[in-house]
Amino acid sequence: MLGSLHAVRAGRPRVILLAVAAALTAAGIAGVLLLAGSRPPGEARAALRAGGGDRWPAERGFETPARLPDLGPAWAPPLEAAGRPIARRLEVGRGDTLMAMLVGAGIPRAEAHEAIQRLRGRFDPRDLRPGQALLVELAPRAEGGVRLASLALDVDFARRLRLERTADGFAVRDMVLPVVRRPRLVTGVVEDSLYVAGRARGVPDRVLMELVRLLSWDVDFQRDLQPGDRFEILWEELERTDGGARRVGEVLYGRLQVAGREIAFYRFERADGRVRYYGPDGRSLRKALLRTPVDGARISSRFGKRRHPILGYTRMHKGVDFAAPRGTPVYAAGDGVVTYAGRKGGYGIYARIRHNGRYATTYAHMSRLARGIRRGVRVRQGQVIGYVGSTGRSTGPHLHFEVLVDGRQVNPLRIRQPSSERLAGRELERFRRTVAAIDALRARLARTDLLASRE
Repeated sequence: MLGSLHAVRAGRPRVILLAVAAALTAAGIAGVLLLAGSRPPGEARAALRAGGGDRWPAERGFETPARLPDLGPAWAPPLEAAGRPIARRLEVGRGDTLMAMLVGAGIPRAEAHEAIQRLRGRFDPRDLRPGQALLVELAPRAEGGVRLASLALDVDFARRLRLERTADGFAVRDMVLPVVRRPRLVTGVVEDSLYVAGRARGVPDRVLMELVRLLSWDVDFQRDLQPGDRFEILWEELERTDGGARRVGEVLYGRLQVAGREIAFYRFERADGRVRYYGPDGRSLRKALLRTPVDGARISSRFGKRRHPILGYTRMHKGVDFAAPRGTPVYAAGDGVVTYAGRKGGYGIYARIRHNGRYATTYAHMSRLARGIRRGVRVRQGQVIGYVGSTGRSTGPHLHFEVLVDGRQVNPLRIRQPSSERLAGRELERFRRTVAAIDALRARLARTDLLASRE
């Protein structure tokens, strides 16, 4: 410093003053940074400004931690740095496979294959659904990279599979998750449609569809249901205690007052584990044939004489047409054997099912048959046999449905069918106890709702 001043006196003031200024500035900033290093971020920033740093852009690092690059949901910091296993949540996307997801998380392909093979006895990886979540734990390897420590997968609402590394490879545990069951009771009056009335009262879609399905053996919802008809429905809501996830449970009871009559049913589990719905007298709701083999369809043409929309003249329409979007599943109306499956003239893609010595049903104008449906195959009531289309002599997507009794077409909407089953003996006694328990639950919930409405 003294040398610099002596140089000024010697006649080189401009150059030396610039050098002195630079030296002082560098010394000042260094001092401020040393000071800032021992202070909290807020004080450090103030110290920097005091040293002339207010002419610099503000440094984000003093306020927030640096942002990591967005590398997607499978990214995590290097495990070698973490020093312990780290959990990652992987969500299944459309087209994802379990192998691709595990390899994408950094697990060696051979190890991923071993883990999948261990799971196969309990879960088919092809059953993964978009939106389903997997929780994996990855452990660091000494030589670098990672290995799979564990994997957890919810295969059902109340069931979880957990795969864990052992000394011999992998072991799989089946875990039952704790669930709380809460009954819900709703009553209402139909003004426009049962669906609109139910949704207005907070009944979930799945419950309403089940109610319609169970009553469709006895009720033509387009013709029989009138404004002022009343309904009642009791179902369970399930909630997991580990995180609050909810879902709709089983329908326990239903009642519909329609066309001057009342139809009611109760859910009952038989001694052999089969679950069925029965009327108060123990007669099964299930009939030999479904009235409507397509969900959510409207009747576009009824049984009887009509003017043919393509041929242009009046002829007998020997079935019922159900209009529905192309691709809507078509269900077998009853148990039986497929006697025809393929194209059939103006009927387009067509199937015929023989149910017993007297009854048969036919399905026409489908877009395609379901996989495995061919002549000689046995099908069950409610099994998907094809999909709505407009093949053959057709003006738009619909299903032409016929019921034959002793080889003659009859009106599917007017056929009277006996119940396929009636309880007796000990099963009837058990059913009556179930009825009493459900009726007591209905009465309790109704009292609770009444008290709540008065508050």
